[in-house]
Amino acid sequence: MDAKTGSIEGGCPMGGDFQVRSLLGRTNKDWWPDAIAIDILAPNGPANPMGDDYDYAEAFNALDYKALKQDLTALMTDSQPWWPADYGHYGPFFIRMAWHAAGTYRTGDGRGGANSGQQRFAPLDSWPDNGNLDKARRLLWPIKQKYGKHISWADLFILAGNVAIESMGGPVFGFGGGRADVFESERDVYWGEEDKWVNEGVTTRLRPDEALELDGPLAAIQMGLIYVNPEGPQGNPHDDEGAARDLRATFKRMAMDDEEVVALTAGGHTFGKAHGNGDASLLGAAPAGGDLAAQGFGWVSSHESGGIGEHTVTSGIEGAWTNTPKEWSENYFRLLLDYDYELVKSPAGANQWQPINQREEDMAPAAWDPSKKVPTMMTTADMQMKRDPGFRAISEKFRNDHEAFKDAFARAWFKLTHRDMGPKIRYLGPEVPAEDLIWQDPVPAGTTPSDADVAAVKQKIADSGLTVAQLVKTAWASASTYRKSDYRGGANGARIALEPQRNWDVNEPAELAKVLDTLNGLRGSMSLADAIVLGGVVGLEKAGAGSVPFTGGRGDATQEQTDVESFDWLEPQADGFRNYCPKKLRVKTEEMLLDRASLLGLSVPEMAVLVGGLRVLGANHGERGHGHFTKRSGQLTNDYFVNLYDMTNVWKAVEGSDDEEYVATDRATGNETWRATRADLVFGSNAELRAVGEVYAENGHEEKFKADFVKAWTKVMNADRFDLTCAKYHK
Repeated sequence: MDAKTGSIEGGCPMGGDFQVRSLLGRTNKDWWPDAIAIDILAPNGPANPMGDDYDYAEAFNALDYKALKQDLTALMTDSQPWWPADYGHYGPFFIRMAWHAAGTYRTGDGRGGANSGQQRFAPLDSWPDNGNLDKARRLLWPIKQKYGKHISWADLFILAGNVAIESMGGPVFGFGGGRADVFESERDVYWGEEDKWVNEGVTTRLRPDEALELDGPLAAIQMGLIYVNPEGPQGNPHDDEGAARDLRATFKRMAMDDEEVVALTAGGHTFGKAHGNGDASLLGAAPAGGDLAAQGFGWVSSHESGGIGEHTVTSGIEGAWTNTPKEWSENYFRLLLDYDYELVKSPAGANQWQPINQREEDMAPAAWDPSKKVPTMMTTADMQMKRDPGFRAISEKFRNDHEAFKDAFARAWFKLTHRDMGPKIRYLGPEVPAEDLIWQDPVPAGTTPSDADVAAVKQKIADSGLTVAQLVKTAWASASTYRKSDYRGGANGARIALEPQRNWDVNEPAELAKVLDTLNGLRGSMSLADAIVLGGVVGLEKAGAGSVPFTGGRGDATQEQTDVESFDWLEPQADGFRNYCPKKLRVKTEEMLLDRASLLGLSVPEMAVLVGGLRVLGANHGERGHGHFTKRSGQLTNDYFVNLYDMTNVWKAVEGSDDEEYVATDRATGNETWRATRADLVFGSNAELRAVGEVYAENGHEEKFKADFVKAWTKVMNADRFDLTCAKYHK
């Protein structure tokens, strides 16, 4: 298996594995069959009650931010009898809530994360690893109710975590708002194919015979976890090598390195306690499976105390990590490194590690009786910060340099909670850090070229000898890296001219270099990013598209501003828009096309018209003839759909192609007419896609096809223009 892509020999690369939700992934209905099907109303209109004219950024900028933080700080010690606070402080609880809201982010497809407040909905609200966080969200309700439209749940989750850290003396790097809520579960996220949760004996997703890589884009070791099983791989507390391996694998898929693993683990576990002081079998259903009277609460305990306070059971592990669980300190490393530990069982039966002969002053106060002292503990995952040589060296460094630890934790926490927000220009509020961080994909501000400059460069490009196909392919390759999941990629920055993108196979590096060299020589003072997009405009206009809109002002990023390893995750292992699929995949090629369209934010008609147009323009990878259903190559026509639906053709799979390539023959003569891939024929085989394609094939819709193509094309070219959409909020 390829260490980056997870490509399986004869199987599926990472880039195409995330859309198996329709084949292997479980839906909410699978997990909770009795849940009411709200989505029956989806065809009648969007679920968002705020309406199309609601501008969250504008509302946030009118927020009394200082008052909100004061109210959150007061909440930290306002213990409620229906869910009392450990040690009289909710801070650790809200840190866990924020961590678990953000911690689902994965680099493979940019999905997950805190960006839309998904923790409120199934399946996340009912994952075993999110046990009892429903109470944390309910504790926040009075504050959300008070500030209303000015603060989203998604922002509130993260801000509450920040305030929690600050209220206990911990370091915070900053906060950026701007996460707008959604109001329904995101159904296009593949969370895994297992039919059992982590606590039901599910095995790891790491495959020992395949370089111990996680499957597809997944970033958690088992179904229902945010990261790893704290008791060890498959609950085995003696597998230190496996535990360290799991930590590295899952944090890598969340864009974190070893130092960040240690900083986050130690910093997060400096605070609070785990809960396992009771019988886990007495817990009721998760929120998505609860009855009406529970009103969205899950894991209701039938224990005589109601399973709250002292008798709370969440992970099953019991106890605090440090002797100072409600204040920032260096005690995590001191206790971990100074003591030997023995394996014990929690009251709930979980495996955990306890210091041997622990001194009383190093014991933790009992959460519900500060006059009592109880032993601290470590999980098997924590023990790797001591037992694994790489993690241990970092732990020793942080123990000896507390300022370095504080800075590393603050930065790692900020990255964890903001990684899915995209460029910094999208951040709102008074606590946005001034420093540009490489994982924010910084792009220098561009200069909008004058109309005269645009016209001059357009003419030079038109006279350059570059073909329609070259110009269109280059512009598409640059802009179509964009993904709406985490707002990364796109044409702004011209990173197609930098490593790693310039050498991606899908971009045909040798041909790309020729086009970029030519554009560089013609662009004058215009940015290369603008010149690439303008080249696409020239190509389309030469192809008969009519007048194609162009909005300049993009900047050019440098190699130093580009995290090569991080950008490698954006490489498409298949791209149905360019008919690129170099090997047989585990899932259907047409599924990969749909997923790429989803990440680009395209509708069905937009996807269809772009595929049809790109085919006749000659934008296939390597000038591949499949799907090039036209005798007018390089002209923007609706020939693709006209010829696909021509009933004089008979299609059959090419022998030896494993049903990936197809040939059409004339019914009367038997002569070959066209060749196609699965990404082509799906527009004829799928009834809904065919219905759309037939519109574009109809007589009289030739101009509609062109107009719709140009509109969809322009949408992709401008998808990452946050400098335009967000600029007004930063004046």
